[in-house]
Amino acid sequence: MPIQSEACARRSRRSDSDRTSRRLLSPYEAFSARTPVKKILGFGSTLLMTAHRTNTAQITPGLTWLFAVADGLIVANLYYAQPLVGVIGPALNLPREAITLVVTLTQIGYGVGLLLLVPLGDLLENRRLIVVLLFGTTVGLIGTGLAPNALTFLLAALFTGICASCAQILVPFAASLAPPAHRGRVVGNIMGGLLTGILLARPLASLITDVLGWRAVYLLSAAASAALSVLLWRGLPERHPNSRIRYVPFLISLWHLLRDTLALRRRAAYHAAMFGAFSLFWSAIALELSAPPINYTQRGIALFALIGAAGALVAPLAGRWADRGWTRPATATALLLGVIAFGICAIGGRAHSVPILLAGGGLLDLSTSMNLVLGQRTIFALGDAERSRLNALYIALFFMGGGVGSALAGVAWAHGGWLRVCEIGGGSILLAFVYFTTEFLVRVPNNAEI
Repeated sequence: MPIQSEACARRSRRSDSDRTSRRLLSPYEAFSARTPVKKILGFGSTLLMTAHRTNTAQITPGLTWLFAVADGLIVANLYYAQPLVGVIGPALNLPREAITLVVTLTQIGYGVGLLLLVPLGDLLENRRLIVVLLFGTTVGLIGTGLAPNALTFLLAALFTGICASCAQILVPFAASLAPPAHRGRVVGNIMGGLLTGILLARPLASLITDVLGWRAVYLLSAAASAALSVLLWRGLPERHPNSRIRYVPFLISLWHLLRDTLALRRRAAYHAAMFGAFSLFWSAIALELSAPPINYTQRGIALFALIGAAGALVAPLAGRWADRGWTRPATATALLLGVIAFGICAIGGRAHSVPILLAGGGLLDLSTSMNLVLGQRTIFALGDAERSRLNALYIALFFMGGGVGSALAGVAWAHGGWLRVCEIGGGSILLAFVYFTTEFLVRVPNNAEI
């Protein structure tokens, strides 16, 4: 009898606790459970009831590897078209000046997703959000691969870019699982995977196109994205953010973060120039290599692009340098190397020398990788609650630079040739370096890095 009484008492206490938990649900939480964004993404009151829970999962080497591979596979979708502009453009009857739209529209979509979807990483359960967006990426890739005309291709490319922004939910997700002392290393390792995906996307797309045609690139990537969504659902832990802000005020908060965060504005400006030059180079180099007197085929362009993958090797090192407090000297080095890279490329273009162009392209990829990781390490140190929004703003702003670079590539090539491409790319990074030097004139409170 005493045992039964004690069991009844325990059940009664649990029942009281459950009723108390239900009473603590605020009117806003009850309303939020019915908002369209949560219905669309499959989130309901269960998320809201558990959003206050502490996330106890910790990053492991295996989980870091999963984050890195996933980021690389997702972001690669933005770059398959870069070496294929000379193939896709004529196939879709695009004029010469508009040929790089096959790259630009995907990057514009990515920027839209960064601003509208990535901030949801601070609001909604991360694993489910990532998998839903990855499914959308799969649908967009299928549409791109089966597109019968230019308009359909460009709209599908735009949609693919929007959904592929889930890659930038993965990065702050991983950073939230890492202890602060090792956060730079973890971010560097994951960004190494992301950058490897970017850099290997070009040679892989060229090789597949050479064998199976350009449509196979997108259809095979769709299959890989579908498989990855299953793997992430099974392999990632849940992450429930603590934020109670509604979606629209959440988006409005982006402006306040940008206005009030000097480090974000500066790092975004540096990398917008760097990434714009990077996109300019890799959108135009396929045109340079396929033109006389070099006359490379898609296989030759693929082998050329493969050298750029070496640049991703510096990403983990850049994260370690940032952890040691070397962000400023490493940033100066990255920007100067970018300027030097375009000088080397200009010499290679005049001499029609593929080895010199290879050296310049590899150096540009290395400097871009360095600068990206240094910037992300800086903004991830600014605050846990805003991490997804800070990352979204950072990536979105420099992707605007990338979109401008891709769009300028066709125009610069058509009207000024390879030398004009190098002048624009090197000049933009040089301007960023000049702006960087003004950091030493700015007073930073509490010795915070910018």
